[in-house]
Amino acid sequence: MGARGPGSRGKSRKRAIDVLYGADVREESINASLRAEEDRQLADPTRRANSWDYAKQIVQGVAEHGDEIDELIETYSQGWTIERMPAVDRAIIRIGIWELLFNPEIPAAVAISEAVQSAKSLSTEDSSGFVNGLLGRIAALRA
Repeated sequence: MGARGPGSRGKSRKRAIDVLYGADVREESINASLRAEEDRQLADPTRRANSWDYAKQIVQGVAEHGDEIDELIETYSQGWTIERMPAVDRAIIRIGIWELLFNPEIPAAVAISEAVQSAKSLSTEDSSGFVNGLLGRIAALRA
């Protein structure tokens, strides 16, 4: 199920970040953003085809478990409200939590490492440490 190999999954995560981030900044539902991305994919099936299946699985999972994921963010973010976080960090963290708690195919260390790498490349200088600490605390729930 989903894309094969770490490179494909990495591209899928980036695509899922794009969908979640887009929904957040446009203030639309995750499902509406997902439908728009699905329409783009259907219009051009070769468009980043390798990354689509797992990206879709991630976004659907985040949408399905959104309330629980956001509650965990609020509970374990230690002094940061979810609204105060940059939108890209929210997207990265939501994906990390979904992979940690709802996708048993992904080892916890991989989910955290991928989220930290995404934060390093897409967000602020301090975001990777914040993402690492937050996901580490939540990963302890899975253990």
